[in-house]
Amino acid sequence: GFGEGSHDCKWPNGARIAISFILNYEEGGERNIADGDEYSEPYLWEKGTSGGIKTGARYLNAEQDFEYGSRIGCWRIMRLFKELGWQITIYAIAQAMERNPKFAKACIREGHEIAAHGLRWLEFWDYSLEDDKKYIKDTCLALKAATGEMPVGFYFGRGTPQTHALAPIVFKEMDTPLLYSSECYNDDVPYWIDLPWEAELPEAQREGMLLVPYNYDCNDGKFHMAPGFMTSAGQTYESYLKSTFDMLYREGGKMMNVPMHSRILGKPGRAEALRNFLKYVSEKEGVWVTTRRDIAKHYRATFPYKPGSRAGGA
Repeated sequence: GFGEGSHDCKWPNGARIAISFILNYEEGGERNIADGDEYSEPYLWEKGTSGGIKTGARYLNAEQDFEYGSRIGCWRIMRLFKELGWQITIYAIAQAMERNPKFAKACIREGHEIAAHGLRWLEFWDYSLEDDKKYIKDTCLALKAATGEMPVGFYFGRGTPQTHALAPIVFKEMDTPLLYSSECYNDDVPYWIDLPWEAELPEAQREGMLLVPYNYDCNDGKFHMAPGFMTSAGQTYESYLKSTFDMLYREGGKMMNVPMHSRILGKPGRAEALRNFLKYVSEKEGVWVTTRRDIAKHYRATFPYKPGSRAGGA
């Protein structure tokens, strides 16, 4: 990494911190008997693992908790950001966007970024290389059709070990710009890596890959994970977000991720905790709330790729 001296991203207008709010929009793309899956989605809903799995039969409890996100939760979260005029990144599942076209249009209307999160919200860790490439391409084209916007960044999160390396190849084959990948969790700042297949190219032709790190520790999914935020009421979550912000703000030049889900943070008690955090950071000087697309654009302009960037160090 960047070592003892850390790294200052030199955010625009002298901002001390960049905050990336990310809405993982998955509702409608999860496992469902009605979509030909073996069981309804057991992961990241209110009953969680205690709800069990009902193989071969619909589990309406799980289905309707996901539906809460697309009926109510997504709109509640969008209203909070509209109050402040802030843009966020949508990690969008293509099928979820297809099934909620009003929400898809609202995301674009409000200036939010559409990033690729998958065709459906399913693991595809055992895909062949060609199937993996096809999945990446199909995801991007479906999102373009559903939203009108082609993704310039991606976070699949459930892919094969090759997915993040195949994405730049697929984007190049589609003649589509790729600004960043978020398939990493190992830093508080963006960084460059070399692409192995560019090693034989002249340095001026190498593009590298910009990684804009993601995280799980500020992720509202931890309400349904162990160890989580210890309470589903929201106050522990709010406190942790503030502590994370305070540390990174004091250090300066860093980036903070706040991952969200419509069916989780869109519930009233948790949404109020989010609102309290939004109000908290809105009262601070030098805070840049922005999309990952704009973070990538700034970083590319300020710290252009240099071949030899194997671990993100200067």
